[in-house]
Amino acid sequence: MNVKIIAEFCQNHKGDYKILQEMIHQAAEAGATHGKIQTIFADDLTFRERFEEGVILDGKTLTIKRPYGTEYERLKGLELDYAQQACFIEDCRRAGLEPLTTCFTRGQVDQLASLGCREIKVASYDCGSLPLLRDLADKFDHLIISTGATYDPEIEAAAQLLCSLNKHFTLLHCVTIYPTPLHEMHLKRLEYLKRLCPSVGLSNHAHIRDGVKPDLAAIWFGATCVERHFTILDADQTRDGPVSIRAEHVREIVQFSQLEREQQREYLRERVPELDLMKGEERRTLSGQELLNRDYYRGRFATKRKDRVIYNWEDQLI
Repeated sequence: MNVKIIAEFCQNHKGDYKILQEMIHQAAEAGATHGKIQTIFADDLTFRERFEEGVILDGKTLTIKRPYGTEYERLKGLELDYAQQACFIEDCRRAGLEPLTTCFTRGQVDQLASLGCREIKVASYDCGSLPLLRDLADKFDHLIISTGATYDPEIEAAAQLLCSLNKHFTLLHCVTIYPTPLHEMHLKRLEYLKRLCPSVGLSNHAHIRDGVKPDLAAIWFGATCVERHFTILDADQTRDGPVSIRAEHVREIVQFSQLEREQQREYLRERVPELDLMKGEERRTLSGQELLNRDYYRGRFATKRKDRVIYNWEDQLI
């Protein structure tokens, strides 16, 4: 079975291109098919008053606290400019990886397309941003879209739009709890996504202590694409470290994907006793934590034009 394995480098490079180069090398040697970064610029961050202090009522969090100034400074130190992203594309291709990035604003689309990537990633919180999807569909051959913290009608509208455009796309099941406990995986969602798109997969944020159990289970349930945060650093050295796998984990995914079906069954029986636990529900409501994350991350970045802030779901000219 041919499975795409996306090594998501996210901000695990800490803004250091030499670290990113080593991640590319190790991910490729381990058998990953794609290397991915995130096109994040601090200047695209939006200021929204309610997140400056957050809201807690009767001991319950209603709005998370994420002050703009602190987040701006953190992201500024992690940026890769477009010249570095062009180098990333070249380095990936030399290593045998398909280069990939996440586009976070409509204003980035033309610049990213000019760099020569054929595929593009859409974050969970933009699955329902149809204007962004239209822009990307016009420029890229293949869209890979995470569906975490997205309501089913939004996922269905995205799939309907891309089908109407005769666009090749992949829907990734995703749970936007960081890290995601195994009992919250809800891998039955893959069956729901298969009815919308023949190409489905998993974008997984499990804790490193759980290894790649959800990824192997997802492949067993029909995923043809797996995305995992990847690092070469110790888990405590980056924000995403606790949910990031290493080269040996990529090798395990590759080896499992190459087994015959009966061999996979035996492998799971012996090494993944949590298989049934991870099935969960095919149709489900979003948890409280997912709703809090949706509230913050949807609209976290936007295109800024003079006195206008254009969110990805707004059908305005850029």
